[in-house]
Amino acid sequence: MKFLHTSDWHLGRAFHRVNLLGAQAAFVDHLVETVRTHEVDAVLVAGDVYDRAVPPLPAVELYDRALHRLAELGVPTVMISGNHDSARRLGVGAGLIGRAGIHLRTDPAGCADPVVLADVHGDVALYGLPYLEPALVKDAFSTRKVSHEAVLGAAMDRIRADLATRPPGTRSVVLAHAFVTGGQASDSERDISVGGVEAVPASVFDGVDYAALGHLHGCQAINERVRYSGSPLAYSFSEADHRKTMWLIELGAQGEIAAAERVDTPVPRALARLRGRIDDLLGDPAYAVHEEAWVEATLTDPVRPEDPMARLAARFPHTLTLAFDPEGRQEETGASYAQRLRGRTDQQIAEDFVAHVRGGGHPDEAERAVLQGAFDDVRADDSRRETHR
Repeated sequence: MKFLHTSDWHLGRAFHRVNLLGAQAAFVDHLVETVRTHEVDAVLVAGDVYDRAVPPLPAVELYDRALHRLAELGVPTVMISGNHDSARRLGVGAGLIGRAGIHLRTDPAGCADPVVLADVHGDVALYGLPYLEPALVKDAFSTRKVSHEAVLGAAMDRIRADLATRPPGTRSVVLAHAFVTGGQASDSERDISVGGVEAVPASVFDGVDYAALGHLHGCQAINERVRYSGSPLAYSFSEADHRKTMWLIELGAQGEIAAAERVDTPVPRALARLRGRIDDLLGDPAYAVHEEAWVEATLTDPVRPEDPMARLAARFPHTLTLAFDPEGRQEETGASYAQRLRGRTDQQIAEDFVAHVRGGGHPDEAERAVLQGAFDDVRADDSRRETHR
């Protein structure tokens, strides 16, 4: 059985104020054509369909067109909600839509209710495990710990229990939206840490033949059976070196991964991260290949040049961000605010702020626990508000 694994569409998202809806529509066209030409048996969409809980109308219209086109192909689609999605909004009409072959899995309570497909080798059970916010689902899953590992583990226990009741030889696939240990993150993913811990071990998916993951934006294989498709488009300059693809997975007769192929997605415009003195960036012929790219420029001139953005735009008309890191400046003082925050969690930023206002001295363990508890409470409250909107 052949699956097309994709995730993290983030419909409605912009790239540094550049509207990406046209590029996202081109991706949907490519997705539909890939399903048709490769004779795919099922499409797996592992969460973050939208970029935010209340998406703009054009994004909803694109989503609607995508569902209609997939349904017209007669190829089953299994789609879960991610941490950017409103599970309740995405799941509206799931029962009716399911009759058209589009199976929305947004309710954690239904995680052990699979979509069952069949081929000449028997059944394949497809389990959709939506993003689980630990503070909101721990009671439903009867977990003592408030952690991603605890709630994912409990959900997988239910899936394994259901799988055990099915005919011998039933193959299995799980869709999930999580940060699995060993995955490489980028700047464009929203922090989902709880209690300072966000990653879960790949072993949580033991017992199933394939885990189709979403959340991380780089296409990667944690192991042969646990893979991220990554986002179809780049959503930050940290993804400049990414090759954006989908996974074409062929599941063999015994549940083995018979084939795993990366299918490239359309690139609306290349990304370039340029660093150096402005005269070098403007005059060096080696930079000619980046003249039509979206550019992130970091200038290292000892003195800030006059009118740098306009000068850069004369050669690189698609320059989107500009930062300064003067040569010889002391560490940290030359970095922009955005640069100093890049790659840091909310907890780390808050701890640095406490140290700053004190004039030195980072929070002790008790203070760190208070800060982390506050972040966990806010995250859970946001999720509760979204659930009841």
